[in-house]
Amino acid sequence: MNQRRPRRPAPRPPEGTPAPAELARMARSGLAGAARVAHWADAALGPGRTGATEDGKATLSDATAERAADDLNLTAAQVRADWDTARLAGLVEVHGDSARPGWRLRAWDRDDSAVLRGWVALFDAWSLAHPEPAEHEHAVVADVVSAMPQVLSFLQLSAGPVPVEQLLDLLQQRVTELRTERCEVPYEPGPGDAPGAALPTAGAPAAQAPAPAEDTHLAPILDWALHALGSVGALTHGAGQVTLTPLGSWAVWVKLEQICVAAQSPAGNIEQSAEDMLRGCAQLRPNAARAEYRAWLAARPVGSAVTELIEAARGDDALLRGLAFEALRVVGAPAEPDVRGVVEEPTLRPYALLWLAEHDGADAEDAHEVLTREEATWLWVDTAAAVTDHGEASMLVRHLESAVQPTVPRLLAEVRAVGHPRTVQVLVALAAAHPDPALAKAVRRAAFQVHTGG
Repeated sequence: MNQRRPRRPAPRPPEGTPAPAELARMARSGLAGAARVAHWADAALGPGRTGATEDGKATLSDATAERAADDLNLTAAQVRADWDTARLAGLVEVHGDSARPGWRLRAWDRDDSAVLRGWVALFDAWSLAHPEPAEHEHAVVADVVSAMPQVLSFLQLSAGPVPVEQLLDLLQQRVTELRTERCEVPYEPGPGDAPGAALPTAGAPAAQAPAPAEDTHLAPILDWALHALGSVGALTHGAGQVTLTPLGSWAVWVKLEQICVAAQSPAGNIEQSAEDMLRGCAQLRPNAARAEYRAWLAARPVGSAVTELIEAARGDDALLRGLAFEALRVVGAPAEPDVRGVVEEPTLRPYALLWLAEHDGADAEDAHEVLTREEATWLWVDTAAAVTDHGEASMLVRHLESAVQPTVPRLLAEVRAVGHPRTVQVLVALAAAHPDPALAKAVRRAAFQVHTGG
């Protein structure tokens, strides 16, 4: 008899923590500048917009920064700072030299959880939001960054102002512990020592522990860390005292809870957003991926989890679209209303119809019968797009065999007519991968005709 692991009860935040709606209001306020620049870029620089840059890409060149500054009544420096914050918070996603709106921007005004996840993403990236001191050794800065979670936990437990001197003492102890764990034993042989005299013998414990980190050495780096965390809105720092903001206290509590439940997640994706979790599952075998979906779902209210999965499915990555519906299959009946609610969305319709057919009892191999020829063709192109982006060329060639059309000319004709936005890229990739020169030429011609509107 299979035994299901009992679901861990949802933890409660510390007493006095603001309600989620109030926390989201604080996060929206703190990220207002980043959201404003991201919305501006979406409207002014998106493909096909009249205000697009000359290369048609949403890049933040010097000219773009100046243009945004004029439109938003800001300085170019402010625009760049807000743009960097938007990137760290996931409001925009940068791919090479182009950018596109992140899913959080689309959900910004209606989804408090998306706003809070965006702020937590910025909180996680605090060391990137404020440049590290150039005059200090990178390894020492890295030790301080690694030690700061314990400092933040102490601040959270203190629930009030803490003197900087006390934090510096705690930081010194934690950095020393980190160096001890790495067995970094200082070795400075004296003038009379024989070579290797200070080294421990094989199997013996080290003769001395690392020297404690000096306050004077760590003080300026702690000051940088506190300013960086203050710049993302996690704490306030002044008059020799440090206090977590309500958002900072809540975020530290969230991180502590994530550490407690991470062991439930076989591959460690339980604390990720739906999109990042799905990306983490992309290389897993089906059974391992399903175990990961179950662990991720168990840590969240089912309603918000389903909403987040569907938002991930609405993105541009076709692979995530398919994986999101695999995760929704693990959810089962509670997801049915939301899945039915997206049946009329062209991008999600084939996936939703297959999900509903299987949910209603259809065999997985027969479920495709619920799709029209056009829907099946659209799904074929979407799956081919996933293979193009994430698979090997041989997989794309084999994907031809799954088409419902009996011949390649019929397939090309119907693919051209279905209007999938990735049709050109899929056909070009297929032409480049196929070993038959005649077939590759026909596919390449079809791609050219789609591209030119012929």
